[in-house]
Amino acid sequence: MKDKLTMEVDSLQSAYAELELENETLQGTIEENAKTITAKDAAIRRAKRQAQKETAGLKAQIEQLLSEKSQLESSIYSLQAENDSLRNVTGQLTADLASAKSENKALAKLNATIQDELKALTLANFKASAFRVEVEKNRPKSTAKSRRAKRVLVSFDLTGVSPKYQGVRPLYLVITDDKGTPIKNSNPINAQVTVNGQMMDIQAVKQQNVDIEENQRLSFSHQLESRLKRGYYRVAVYTDIGLLGAASFRLR
Repeated sequence: MKDKLTMEVDSLQSAYAELELENETLQGTIEENAKTITAKDAAIRRAKRQAQKETAGLKAQIEQLLSEKSQLESSIYSLQAENDSLRNVTGQLTADLASAKSENKALAKLNATIQDELKALTLANFKASAFRVEVEKNRPKSTAKSRRAKRVLVSFDLTGVSPKYQGVRPLYLVITDDKGTPIKNSNPINAQVTVNGQMMDIQAVKQQNVDIEENQRLSFSHQLESRLKRGYYRVAVYTDIGLLGAASFRLR
């Protein structure tokens, strides 16, 4: 009986030793697995952090690119608007230049006509010098704007007038557009003057009788009844025996 029990105890001890060894082996395996898991968890956390950093970096880059794109689009729109504006300005300047050339041509033609008339229709020792035309508005200030033009002032000198032309003579103020059409006037003065031995019909806006002397400064003032249109105008002063002087002015 004793021997049987002894054998059973030995058998149990052997089994316990085997189990204990197995337990130690399993414990080691668990520890290794735990270390491996810990390492993998740490690697996963590092990978997540790296991924988050990369994602944040990519997000920042994307936002930067979107911002740059928006700025470029805004710049493009601004440049397009500026180019459109420049094209409009260029077109306007081109039109203004063409208009200025046309106006200058018309003025040159009008002045040439005036000079030709002065040569042909004035008397050598009975003609005006320092012929000046001013356009005045409501207040006594010179202006070139037709919408405010209210009065035309004309002044000139007579110098070295021959005695045979001196004495009281009628002087006529004639104002026409660049085509020679008299400006509107409710009481036009129709008169005939002698030019180079021939009678010439004129339509004046004003007449005044002046005692002509050898040397004197004369002036006319005419109140406009209506607004004049933009353009060039011709002012001339006649006497009963010819043209004294003429000049042009422009209303803008």
